[in-house]
Amino acid sequence: MSTAFELTMKVRDYECDTQGVVNNANYLHYLEHTRHEFLEALGVSFLELQQQQIDPMVSRIDIQYKASLTGSEEFISCLNVIRSGVKLIFNQSIFRKKDHQLCVKAQVEVVILQNGKLTRGDFFDQLLKKYDEQSKPDLPDRTNTGERNRQYHCQTDH
Repeated sequence: MSTAFELTMKVRDYECDTQGVVNNANYLHYLEHTRHEFLEALGVSFLELQQQQIDPMVSRIDIQYKASLTGSEEFISCLNVIRSGVKLIFNQSIFRKKDHQLCVKAQVEVVILQNGKLTRGDFFDQLLKKYDEQSKPDLPDRTNTGERNRQYHCQTDH
């Protein structure tokens, strides 16, 4: 399985709570930062989107905490993305780098507002197509409609 995007980060000591592990809320920051860096890899910043009145907004997050990170540990945050109707669904995982232990699994649903109105976010289809062409081989048609089904998977077999 392929990964659409991976980002290596390091826990900062102030992100840890009194038990010496990363506070649960900080994992949300890590996941968001990964999505923003993914946008940058696609050639657009979150600020540029806002200036165009294109606003990706999280509508739902399901997060599962599997293992804790501690201060100064490096970790890998990865994501894959699929389209589901008007939503972009980001499947994201965070792995401890030294032993590849899965720490967090999350599914983040994002809707796209343009000029304050819900849209299909066709702008993102164009960006993802560009990313596919630069980085990924063509995936087989899994829809039986002749349309390519864009789906990436975070590697879970580290």
